[in-house]
Formats: sequence, structure tokens, C-alpha cells
Amino acid sequence: MENITGYIFPIAIFLIFYFFILRPPIQRSKKEKQFVTSLKRGDRVVTKGGMYGKIFELNDKDSTCVIETQAGKIKFDRAAISMDMSQKLNNPAKKSK
Repeated sequence: MENITGYIFPIAIFLIFYFFILRPPIQRSKKEKQFVTSLKRGDRVVTKGGMYGKIFELNDKDSTCVIETQAGKIKFDRAAISMDMSQKLNNPAKKSK
């Protein structure tokens, strides 16, 4: 019986480490990858640097996109598009009364 209790503590530490330290970044990267692959022409986006614009062109060969802004068209890597800010831009929070 003492051998079993000696294994429970390390297993519990591993599970806590996995669910609170390792799993959240893995899930976030999966969501970001899904977001980047679901982008299409005409989507309004925000880059991680704060540039607002609309997707003008997507290039699957080198994973880039051309974003149309008020200043002109700029070519970005798709990884430079912020998932959180783009979703907030497209789905603004509803004001409470």
C-alpha cells in the first residue's frame, strides 16, 4: 500500500503540470493555425504590430497575404495577423444598457 501512495504524488504533479502549463499553449497554437488557414479575401484583420486593414490577396506558396489599408497595400506573413484583435474587430462586444 505504501508503494502506491509513493506513486500518486508524482503522477498528480505531472497531471497538474500538463493541464496548467503544457496544454493551454498547445490549444492556443491549434486555434491560431485554424484561424490563419480560415482567412479569406475581404476579411478585416489587425496585425500584431497594430496595422488595420482588409485582406486583398492570399499567397499559399509562401504563406503571405497582402493587406489593403488606407495608406496602400502591404505584404505580410500570415503569422503576423493577430487572432484576438481581428476577432474583436469583426465581432465587437455588445454594449449593456
